[in-house]
Amino acid sequence: MAHHALASQDSYNPNHLLDILLGKMQLKNDAALSRLLEVAPPVISKIRHHRLPVGASLLIRMHEVTGMSIRDLRDLMGDRRTKYRLSDAQGRPKPEDKLAAQAKASEGGAGGNYAH
Repeated sequence: MAHHALASQDSYNPNHLLDILLGKMQLKNDAALSRLLEVAPPVISKIRHHRLPVGASLLIRMHEVTGMSIRDLRDLMGDRRTKYRLSDAQGRPKPEDKLAAQAKASEGGAGGNYAH
């Protein structure tokens, strides 16, 4: 079974968050919760079985439907991280994009971006 990195935290328990949401929104089951959050039912199941982390978009949706703060939602599932880090590769241009940008810049020469 594949686990995500957050699952290795001892305090991480997304089931607690999902159970609290069920009670707060007075829902009977995970299928009703998935309808409320507008996600497919297997998403809730995968989160419960630690095969899928609670992602940012789902946290935002939970915030929208419950009015609870993102911090409170994260606390309920035991996510105690204070910093959120993106992968080193995220946000960087692809090497071929970087080369194309450099080639385009060198074509302009000393004239810059101004038309003469």
